[in-house]
Amino acid sequence: MEEELNYASVTFRTNSKPKDLETIYDEVKCAQLGWDTNPVKPENKKKAPLFTLLHLVAAVLGIICVSLLSVLIAIHIHFNTVVSEQLRENSNLTAKNLQLWTEKTDLERQKKELTRERDGLNWTIGVILEYKNFPVDHHCPQKVCKPCLDHWVQFQTNCYFFLESGYSSKWETWHGSREKCREKNADLVVIESQEEQEFINNHTKAYDDEWHGYWIGLSRKDMTDGWKWVDGSNVTMTYWKTREAGYSRACALTLPHAAPLANWNKAGCNMGNRWICETRALIKGSAP
Repeated sequence: MEEELNYASVTFRTNSKPKDLETIYDEVKCAQLGWDTNPVKPENKKKAPLFTLLHLVAAVLGIICVSLLSVLIAIHIHFNTVVSEQLRENSNLTAKNLQLWTEKTDLERQKKELTRERDGLNWTIGVILEYKNFPVDHHCPQKVCKPCLDHWVQFQTNCYFFLESGYSSKWETWHGSREKCREKNADLVVIESQEEQEFINNHTKAYDDEWHGYWIGLSRKDMTDGWKWVDGSNVTMTYWKTREAGYSRACALTLPHAAPLANWNKAGCNMGNRWICETRALIKGSAP
């Protein structure tokens, strides 16, 4: 605040006594002192304590904020630590569960493989026991066994032999064909599914005329008797070619000229034809 200056007019009288001079001077001096000693306003004197109180409150609040911030940081660190430990534990559990699942899967796979190998060995033993004298040299040359002999074709769990000779002297009657198959420890083919029917059709070739074909293991004793397979089973599905059967036509053959799913034909059992033999494969499995 700017200081106010007041000026007083002083008149000196030359003819006055010195005492008067002193008096006047004293009055002026007192007046001057009165102007210079203006008291400070009350509100200005109270500002200092108020300012100090605000600083104190601010300091206390600052300390509280710092304390709260420290607590929050500590809680955050603790929370992150707990979460990290839980994640680590969960990760360990997940890894352990994954390892257990992998081991279980491996054991199940090994069990299936062992079961398959056991079934295969039992199958092979069963096939060997069907022979009076098992031809080891033919089936297992150089001690490595084959599912089928040479010139035989594998389909699923069986082996098939198709006579391919074009000489009529090699053709046989139905009964003669069956004997040829038995010599090979087999029998005339028994067709049990459409897949097998299609497989046989794909491996037979037309020859001579449209009535010549391949003998299959299906026959009947007479007109009043039903058709049966050589293994004694009844016919559950048929693929007959449309043609009236005569009394003497008691044996069946498949005709390569006819439609794949309608090529069975009834013929006289003494007719000379090629034939198809069937036997179980030494090693169980599907043909590629």
